[in-house]
Amino acid sequence: MTLEILTSDRLAPLRHGFFTRRGGASSGIFAGLNCGPGSSDQAEIVAINRARVADAMGVAPDHLQTLHQVHSPDVVTLDAPLDTRPRADALVTRTPGLAISILTADCQPVLFADAEAGVIGAAHAGWRGALDGVLEATVEAMVALGAVRGAITAVIGPSISQEAYEVGADFVQTFTAAHSNHAQFFAPGAEGRMQFDLPAFGLARLRAAGIGHAEWTGHCTYGDENRFYSYRRATHRGEADYGRLIASIRL
Repeated sequence: MTLEILTSDRLAPLRHGFFTRRGGASSGIFAGLNCGPGSSDQAEIVAINRARVADAMGVAPDHLQTLHQVHSPDVVTLDAPLDTRPRADALVTRTPGLAISILTADCQPVLFADAEAGVIGAAHAGWRGALDGVLEATVEAMVALGAVRGAITAVIGPSISQEAYEVGADFVQTFTAAHSNHAQFFAPGAEGRMQFDLPAFGLARLRAAGIGHAEWTGHCTYGDENRFYSYRRATHRGEADYGRLIASIRL
């Protein structure tokens, strides 16, 4: 099956993509393009999937660079391929031929570019990372490489939508304690629970950072099982593990 790659006109002409689960070699609960080496999927199958992504991005497999993601605000600046995966949640580079990439399964994959300056970024922004500033930190790291803040475009890829993201009172308190304005990202749900709008929160943080453009592709990972992996969907079903989607961008 052919890979399915979601793109944004706002990141053109740079090669980039939010890859769905279609077109991969994994089977069972991982069926499709599972690119997560941290999953319990067969390592050789994950390597095949990642090689297919690298080919689609026009790079060698060792130039498809990912992280050991830890829900942090930490950013790594790359100028050459790394043999090991740093513990961080965002990558930036101005080096052509490096496909900087993020793995997700409900969290926000965010691709950044200032094409004219030749600086790109990729961030993993779940609720914790977004709250702690990973998106702003990515913008700052890009500016440090020569990007112009007002010329940066950021696109949030497939993420869990508000309709599917039920949370409790403690979660809401964590956000409103950080800033009272954060209450706007919650809506009433069933039985006293609340629904959190992660993509809206990400967009608000990006726009407040002063970049030129921010958008969400509008795809919900939880609601479209045929195209996306979802940690929360797997949890609700009592499944032992889940696949990881990949998003990638290169100069």
